[in-house]
Amino acid sequence: MATADLSAPALTGIRRLSALDTVRARIALAVELGLLKPGERLPSNGEIARALDVAEITVRRALESLAEDGLIERRRGRGGGTLVSENPPAERVREVGAYRESAAEVRELIDHRLVLEAGLVQLVATREPDVEHLRGLVARMDTAAGWAEFHELDAQFHRAVAESGPPVAVGQYEVVLAELYRFYLPYPMAKLRESNREHARLVDALADGDPDAAARVTREHVGGLHRTMFVGLG
Repeated sequence: MATADLSAPALTGIRRLSALDTVRARIALAVELGLLKPGERLPSNGEIARALDVAEITVRRALESLAEDGLIERRRGRGGGTLVSENPPAERVREVGAYRESAAEVRELIDHRLVLEAGLVQLVATREPDVEHLRGLVARMDTAAGWAEFHELDAQFHRAVAESGPPVAVGQYEVVLAELYRFYLPYPMAKLRESNREHARLVDALADGDPDAAARVTREHVGGLHRTMFVGLG
């Protein structure tokens, strides 16, 4: 299976965008796909910055420009904040095209992640992972207030699962995970809660020391990315 060339990536797709433009594209694509609904309030600039791994000033500037494009509204006073416009214009943000161009790379990265993660969890299940820490992360994701907080916890969870694996494999996994997170889009909490049930099943398999069950849950969880988390790039 061919894998993404992570050592010398070409400046294609999202790689040619600035950090500001990637924020614009990710939020605009989520609005176009209906993942962010009209009237929905966005998290704080700081939360968005952490979720999308950019500076807070980058988020502020991106949101200001999206407001000029008419995709979002900035309201003052009680009940105010940053909200998706009631009638956001379609295909206004040209940077979205760079994400759509990256569809093949996303699929390749998902497959690469699946191979690495399925192997890692099988090994981890035969060792002594910190199950209580993992259960705590699952519980926190269940009560996360929004997609930004959930995404932070999700990243912590998957890295915590892998950390007791072989260092070389963990290092490769970290690179692939970081690359995939560059494509992360805001997603409805109902879908994220559903994915968290798979997290809980994985922790149960690890607690039982069952490598086959751990790999099976991982295949379901990561394979689901082809159908759900990156649906806008298909």
